[in-house]
Amino acid sequence: MSKIVPCLWFKGDAEEAANFYVSLLPNSRVETVQRSPIDTPSGAAGSVLVVEFTLAGQRFMGLNGGTKVEHTDAVSFKIGCEDQAEVDRLWDALCANGGQPVQCGWLKDRWGMRWQIVPDAMMRYLASPDRAAANRAMAAMMKMVKLDLEGLRRAYEAVT
Repeated sequence: MSKIVPCLWFKGDAEEAANFYVSLLPNSRVETVQRSPIDTPSGAAGSVLVVEFTLAGQRFMGLNGGTKVEHTDAVSFKIGCEDQAEVDRLWDALCANGGQPVQCGWLKDRWGMRWQIVPDAMMRYLASPDRAAANRAMAAMMKMVKLDLEGLRRAYEAVT
């Protein structure tokens, strides 16, 4: 078990968010739901205070803080995807019900969490020793909202 666990702040729907997130990826589950023993600014005694969950093998804690806190791009969660179908599935699910596409594979879900939905191939393209090909892939990505694996591949493999 990891010694460091990211804590995600929610106004009052940490359990709903955790259940949604764990439905998206294999090796994910809600571990525990802790209820508040007393009334607090975040809710009455007996209300959900903390949800511990595992998302694709990474532990998280969702905390119902009682007030809305704006999340920023300074912290985001990257999900590496094997293919375009996985990109599309995760993108659509995370953008649903009030989520917002941003740019370059980034989106904001309905709780304001920032996600990067990235084909695994993109990371290989960027790390390529062929710097011209890496530059073409990066330039193509900069023009995209949801990443298009075929478009990235074509840009990377283009002969100049």
